[in-house]
Parts: sequence; structure tokens; C-alpha cells
Amino acid sequence: MITVTPRSAPLSDELRAAKSGLRPGRAADAAALADLARPFVRSGALRERPVALYAARAADFLVAEGHGGSLEGCVGLRVYPDDAEDQGLAGVLYNFCVAGHRQGRGVGAGLLRAVLARSRDQGVGALFTATTGDGALFLRHGFTPATARPAPLSWVKSLDPRRNARVLALTW
Repeated sequence: MITVTPRSAPLSDELRAAKSGLRPGRAADAAALADLARPFVRSGALRERPVALYAARAADFLVAEGHGGSLEGCVGLRVYPDDAEDQGLAGVLYNFCVAGHRQGRGVGAGLLRAVLARSRDQGVGALFTATTGDGALFLRHGFTPATARPAPLSWVKSLDPRRNARVLALTW
């Protein structure tokens, strides 16, 4: 008789990412959000935001919380009334970042899927984002290159043309 002791199969990166706790941001996360963004600010991929702004807009964020409570990623969703009355609400995804040691492991994709679901639940009909990178993750999730013209006007005015960011949009 052969006896085998069952062992858990190693978790794939995608399953590990799914097990990372996604939750709404809290004002108490403000310093951790700023720390998470810092490498992306240094590289020019994100604009610097003060900790006080993270605290004030904490409810905009979804965060990926790792074991031990450290933040592994975040994305902000700001909802605006659309300028065109018949189009409903428009949303802007911002400050999307994943800690370097978690990139390529599904954390960003999990955050993006969750924020897309959140935006649909809030009645958002169009989502916009601006990226200085290739935008591959957004493109894989249905975003397409767009002009800034149909995006919320106050967001469009906040874009810094020196950053040469590409606007991407998703509508449903």
C-alpha cells in the first residue's frame, strides 16, 4: 500500500494576485499611497500628489493589500457628470500603480477588473485615462486610443502637455 501525503499545489501568480485583498482606500492609507506612487513619480509616469490629497480622495481608490497589510497596488476612479446630458457619467482612472515586486503577477489586472466593475456599478458610461507608457494593460481590457475632447473638461484642463501622455478611453 502506497501512502501519499497531500500537499497544496503551488499557487500561480494569477491566483496569488486574486488572493491579494482588494479593498476601498481609506484616509489612513494616504502615506502608503504616496510611498507606492513615489517610484512612478520619479520616473515621470505619475504626477506628484501631496499626502493630504491622497487622504482627501481616499474613497476614489481601490487598493491591493498584501500579506501584512502593505499596499501592493492602487488605482483611483474619479467620477464626473458628463458634459453631454444624454451620455451620463464619465470616469477617469488615475494614479494606477503596482509595486515593482508585484508587477507582472496579475495585481494590476485584478485592480483594473475591479475598478471597471466599480465604475459600471456607479453608472459610468465612459472611462478615460492618460498614460505615458504603452498602455498595454488598458488596451487588453478594451480601452482604445482617443482624443481628450470627449473626456470631462476639468480633467482635460489638468493634463500637462509637457508629459506627452496618451489618452485612452473605454465606453460601454
